[in-house]
Amino acid sequence: MEEVSSRGNLVRALERVVSNRGAAGVDGMTVSELRASLIADVDQVSAQLLSGDYLPSPVRRVEIPKPSGGVRKLGIPTVWDRVVQQAILQILQPRLDPTFSDQSYGFRPNRSAHDAVAQAQEFVRAGQAWVVDLDLEKFFDRVHHDRLMAALAKRIRDKRLLKLLRRFLTAGVLEDGLVSPTVEGTPQGGPLSPLLTNVVLDELDRELEARGHSFVRYADDVTIYVRSYAAASRVLETVSAFLEKRLRLRVNREKSAVGRPWERTLLGFTFSRGSDASPRVGPVPFARLKTRIRELTQRSRGVSLQRVVDDVRRYLQGWFGYYGIGGWPLPGTPRSWRSFDQWVRRRIRSFRWGQWKTRKARYLGLRERGVRRFDAACAAKCPKGPWHMSRTPASNYAFQNAYLAELGLPSLEALSRA
Repeated sequence: MEEVSSRGNLVRALERVVSNRGAAGVDGMTVSELRASLIADVDQVSAQLLSGDYLPSPVRRVEIPKPSGGVRKLGIPTVWDRVVQQAILQILQPRLDPTFSDQSYGFRPNRSAHDAVAQAQEFVRAGQAWVVDLDLEKFFDRVHHDRLMAALAKRIRDKRLLKLLRRFLTAGVLEDGLVSPTVEGTPQGGPLSPLLTNVVLDELDRELEARGHSFVRYADDVTIYVRSYAAASRVLETVSAFLEKRLRLRVNREKSAVGRPWERTLLGFTFSRGSDASPRVGPVPFARLKTRIRELTQRSRGVSLQRVVDDVRRYLQGWFGYYGIGGWPLPGTPRSWRSFDQWVRRRIRSFRWGQWKTRKARYLGLRERGVRRFDAACAAKCPKGPWHMSRTPASNYAFQNAYLAELGLPSLEALSRA
């Protein structure tokens, strides 16, 4: 607790919380207000931590939509609770992380989702071509507090810190104006939640290692790789029983399944058939990509062409930064990324054409971009809609690939070759 409450550790934690920004908690205090009251409050919080008087506030419940449907419930702590959690994390993580399994990849230093996918690829290449895909139902809402505290007590001797961690677990949740007690679960949204997740599921990791299974775990996503369908079916039942009876977690029987690596997804990726088992982008992330591009290029947005290109560029670069290790999601030739680039450029041309509401605006716009008078006049008079006009010679000449590249539009085909 002396290390957690030290001024240097709290200041480092505060700077991290400020850099992460984030929403206000139940007290309405923002991160900008947090920095303004730095000196006096740090000393006060440090004294409260040492004396055992620090009391966490209830978290503010926020629901965000899941990409796959439904909502994910987050618990937003106050900014000072986030600082204290971050201060605890900075002291505990270097001590606890080395005790976790090598097959655990989520929320750990120097480990990533790409590392987890690479490990799964090795298992599939080794001939373990059946996968047990386990889905834990509402994991963060069902963590058993007593079991979690018992696991923490094996690793932490300072009872003052254990008492503070218990207070964070039972601080309550503010929802619809009412504070409800929390008797189980670790609300997502605070800095400590990922570390506590790994503490809870480390017992599962050790059990799988003791049974000799090849597995990959990223937070609460668990996949186990075996050589036959019969073995996979058996593992699904026995591991599900362990999770429910021993760890008191609930397995979603509808979403958990046995399948081939190219039929299931891991962190958004699937694997190709054959001995190479190369990672491919899953169909769902690719569908989300196209949906988001459609949203960014809606003709009703009322923003400039440069703004649209900038938004598309940021999204494509971020998406490809994660999914770029995977190949084209559907069987096809290397021209597949090229086809997608063509579709994106057509969406942008359609957006620009839709902004020209009149024949005169279309004519002047095309002329400004160097289209000949006759071609511009013919295109401007055409009654077809923007999507049809986006593939006409006049539109292609006015917004050539090189021009869109100058505006900053990236090419996924070029990125895939880099």
